[in-house]
Amino acid sequence: MSRYTGPVCRLCRAEGTKLFLKGDRCYTEKCALTKRNSKPGQHGTRRGKLSEYGLRLREKQKLRRFYCVNETQFSTVYERASKMPGQTGHNFLQLLERRLDNIVYRLGFGVSRSQARQLVCHGHFTVNGRRLDIPSAVLKPGDMIAVAESSRDLDLLKNNSEAAAARSIPAWLSFDAGTMSGSVVTVPIREQIEVPVNEQLVVEFYAR
Repeated sequence: MSRYTGPVCRLCRAEGTKLFLKGDRCYTEKCALTKRNSKPGQHGTRRGKLSEYGLRLREKQKLRRFYCVNETQFSTVYERASKMPGQTGHNFLQLLERRLDNIVYRLGFGVSRSQARQLVCHGHFTVNGRRLDIPSAVLKPGDMIAVAESSRDLDLLKNNSEAAAARSIPAWLSFDAGTMSGSVVTVPIREQIEVPVNEQLVVEFYAR
């Protein structure tokens, strides 16, 4: 599946919830969901009741778009989660949360997941002292993430890092604004993962 290049606010309107795809804009009155809370398209407001399949499909699409992952990667992560011990839904969310691009976003180095992914792809970060440019890499407790030495003078990263120092960082991560680095403290539990979805419906979609 190709990468979506259209207006991302349209995706939030389609799912009826904020997916935080445009960074700080999503927290202001300029958010498209705040200004025009209706489905996109000419007949968006006239759609009927969703079927059971439709409900599960919408939850799957919502979660996939929330993490900015394409369909192939998304289903691959699900297959991995289904083979792990414990609840598949929780495993699924934990794997998505521990992706490098999501951690870069959670630490505040990127204002959105798409920006964080681009920064990772351009080689601006190191993991455990080695440059890593694979956004889908899943990190584990103890891994250290830092802005690469050659990238610390970039205005974008400096501004994002300074802004992140004033924000709350998830409890399963640690952040040091002075060294522009962070680390994975532990695997996040479900209560620490803020996603506007019912992961059980996603599991049911793939298990059908």
